Amino acid sequence: MLLQPKKTKYKKIKKGKIPKFNFNNSKLNFGIVGLKAVESGLLTSKQIEAARQTINRKIKRKGKIWIKVYPSIPITSKPTAARMGKGKGTINHWAAKISTGTILFEICGSKNLNFIDALKLGSSKLPLKTKIVY
Repeated sequence: MLLQPKKTKYKKIKKGKIPKFNFNNSKLNFGIVGLKAVESGLLTSKQIEAARQTINRKIKRKGKIWIKVYPSIPITSKPTAARMGKGKGTINHWAAKISTGTILFEICGSKNLNFIDALKLGSSKLPLKTKIVY
C-alpha cells in the first residue's frame, strides 16, 4: 500500500523549497509517543511505508498508529540516455516535504507495549535525523 494521491490538479509540479521549521505539525495530537524530524528533507512513499511496517511489526499490531505526513509531491526523472530538452520526465515516485520539527508518526495504545523501541526501529528506515517525543 504505497501512499500517493488518487487525483491531482496538475500531473507534474515544481518541487519548490522546504520550509526550515513547521509550527503547525510540531506537537502530538492523537498519540502518547511520537517521532519528530530533527532536520528537513524529502521522504518518499516507500520510506514512509517501510517505517510504518516496522513500527507495526514491533508493536505486534496492538496499538494505533497515525501517519502525520503524506507524499503529495510528484518527483519526475528522465531516462539515463535521454538528450537535453524534450520536456520534463515522467513521474518516478511521490515524496513529502518534511521541515524541522514535523511529527512523522504517533502511537497510542496499552502501557505495556514498547513504543520507544518500535519508533527507534522505524526511524532507522528514514533518511532524516529524528527524535522521540512524549
